[in-house]
Amino acid sequence: MKKSISNIIFKSLVVLMRVLIGVGWCLAGVTKITGKTGEVSWYDQPTVFLTEYLTKALDKPNVPEFYKRFIHDVALNHVKFFNYTIPITQLIIGICLIIGIMTLPAIFVCLFMQINFILSGNMNLLSLTLYTSAFGLILFRKDALILSLDRYFNIEDFFKVKKLNYLGLNKAEETLLSK
Repeated sequence: MKKSISNIIFKSLVVLMRVLIGVGWCLAGVTKITGKTGEVSWYDQPTVFLTEYLTKALDKPNVPEFYKRFIHDVALNHVKFFNYTIPITQLIIGICLIIGIMTLPAIFVCLFMQINFILSGNMNLLSLTLYTSAFGLILFRKDALILSLDRYFNIEDFFKVKKLNYLGLNKAEETLLSK
């Protein structure tokens, strides 16, 4: 009895974590699109905020050299593209995580964006919490898919990792080797 209650509580917390991370990403996207209170949005003055952010990152000592080269050679040359795609991507990731559709790809995009944020010199408690929480969702993805559209529409099977048979063994030989 205790085990089943604790199991239900754990699964509920994993689903809550998925939804809360989704809300966080939605809010991040919405505030960039609409602007924070008293500030202009990324869309009102395209490239201003992001150019300033990336230029400051070039001067930070905790930004790795390879990432500084990426910022200088790629990101600053395509800042207008990133200015429009980052907020939209954040909003889409958030919605996907909240409703639980395309959950695993959304988590991987979330991780990718979070890694870029950390590499740009913004290592803080919130960044690390979101980063580790995303890994938690990957580790407990079966639990994260409870109350999700992925499970309802049976999309979760599409993203299952299938064991590859590199040696070309038949089922009987695989069973013998696995013992």
